Amino acid sequence: MGQTWGALAVAVVGVVGTLGAALLTQSRADRLKRHELEATARQQCEDRAHAEQVRQQEARIAARRELTDLRRSCYILLNTKARQYQTAQINLMHALRARDDAETQACAEQLEERRLVLRDSYAEAQMIVPAAVLTDARAVNHQLNNTYGLLKRMVTGGHPDDSELDVLEVETEMSWALLSDLRAAMRNDLGVDEAPEE
Repeated sequence: MGQTWGALAVAVVGVVGTLGAALLTQSRADRLKRHELEATARQQCEDRAHAEQVRQQEARIAARRELTDLRRSCYILLNTKARQYQTAQINLMHALRARDDAETQACAEQLEERRLVLRDSYAEAQMIVPAAVLTDARAVNHQLNNTYGLLKRMVTGGHPDDSELDVLEVETEMSWALLSDLRAAMRNDLGVDEAPEE
């Protein structure tokens, strides 16, 4: 009977060993599968986070590009209208110098039209451009309006003398300088005149 118990014990140990090995193998396979699923889930989470970062970065780039385009069109309009307003002032100044009443009247009407157009363009710029550029735009607007006031007084006061026209010419030169500063500020803001990197 001792041999029977020994054989039975060996058989039990063999069966338990076989079942234990199967359970151990299954447990390891389950653990490996769980690790693979966790790694896949982590990778998918990282991929989603990266995709979201890329999407946000692209959205920021698109918003910056849109703002730059908006500023560019605003700057072009402001520069064009300010130059046209100043040209109308110069035309009126020349008409006053020539003492041509018909030409003076035509130039005065054109000046008024150009002033109103610039006013609208400047109002738009006040809502779009950064403070540094707006400071220069404000200086140009102020100078052009000062010159406009001088011209209006000269037109309503009759024929101005040469000294008054000389003062007007100095004011016009100041407008040119301020317009040049404004253009430089706008170009700098758009990155047109950036200094080369060393």
